[in-house]
Amino acid sequence: MRIGELAQRAGTTTRTLRHYESLDLLPARRAGNGYRTYDEDDLRLLQQIRVLQDFGFGLEETRPFVDCLRAGHPAGDSCPASLEVYRRKLAELDDCIDRLRRVRAEVSAQLARAERETAALRAAAEVPGGPPPLCALTPPGPEEELSTP
Repeated sequence: MRIGELAQRAGTTTRTLRHYESLDLLPARRAGNGYRTYDEDDLRLLQQIRVLQDFGFGLEETRPFVDCLRAGHPAGDSCPASLEVYRRKLAELDDCIDRLRRVRAEVSAQLARAERETAALRAAAEVPGGPPPLCALTPPGPEEELSTP
């Protein structure tokens, strides 16, 4: 099949396929007329690359999976190098999850503190003779609505 058909079947663009070819992720075979030619194995390579990219793998991280398929294995993740990429990606994801949990805990603590302070300010603003609110803690009264430009 030609590059346009492969791109259509793989759900990508011919530009992307040329890029993969330049990175040696996709073979660069040419017919006698100079057109690029591809087969079903190339479609499998592309499908493997796309699935891994959907999972957040970079193009270089897909290389061991592509090499595994090119070596004739039925799945791109049946080679030791592919398994090592999986292990590295899992460690990377675990680190990311840990960082996100820490950030979430900090944001939650900040929200709780801000809610307590806001409640205290609101309560102080409601006391006769108390300090005026520094921001719109309560809806404006009728006299305030008239005085705003």
